[in-house]
Amino acid sequence: MSEKIRVLLVDDHTLFRSGIHSLLQRNGDFEVVGEAGDGLEGIKRTRSLRPDVVLLDLHMPGVSGLEAVKVIAEEIPEARVLMLTVSEDSQDLMDALRAGACGYLLKNIETNMLIDAIRRAAQGESIVSQQMTAKLINGVRTPYMAVPPAERNRFSSRERDILAALARGESNREIAHRLELAESTVKIHVQNIFKKLNMNSRVQVALYAVEHGFGQNRGR
Repeated sequence: MSEKIRVLLVDDHTLFRSGIHSLLQRNGDFEVVGEAGDGLEGIKRTRSLRPDVVLLDLHMPGVSGLEAVKVIAEEIPEARVLMLTVSEDSQDLMDALRAGACGYLLKNIETNMLIDAIRRAAQGESIVSQQMTAKLINGVRTPYMAVPPAERNRFSSRERDILAALARGESNREIAHRLELAESTVKIHVQNIFKKLNMNSRVQVALYAVEHGFGQNRGR
């Protein structure tokens, strides 16, 4: 990644793009490398500009943000896609994350939180707006079920603890504090879980953990 975080803005509202553009350009950490007004143009510009982070609206005319994130995640996985939308629908949230978005933010997010989210996305983290976290968990949670033995046995006891924490949306620092571990140790465990699941997103792992019962803390 270059010294500045290179950001592509994809939104069908010109005024909104202009506001975000001005906000990011005032911050020395960012360079807005381009803009697009629909999903198709967003795909094309991601291919040509290779940004670090794509801020992508969900519902746009023509090619939607959901369709765009599927293509970008498949073709340019190094470009981290953050959905920035007004939709608080849990199905939209889950569809976007399953399609490959690294995060889901609402457009009413505070300025400092948006800037922090873009930085974290560029560093490889996954981010979901606080208002949407409960919807993420509730959207995939089924009535209590024990973790299937075949799934439980894939992981060590400590990895199962960390899967439960990831299902709650906790950061490495929060997990380290909760489990009384070094943050570097948590990072190693998380990477091992990624390898076992062949996943590269904390959000994808969190979805897996909830869907398979780890998030209910009763599958150990």
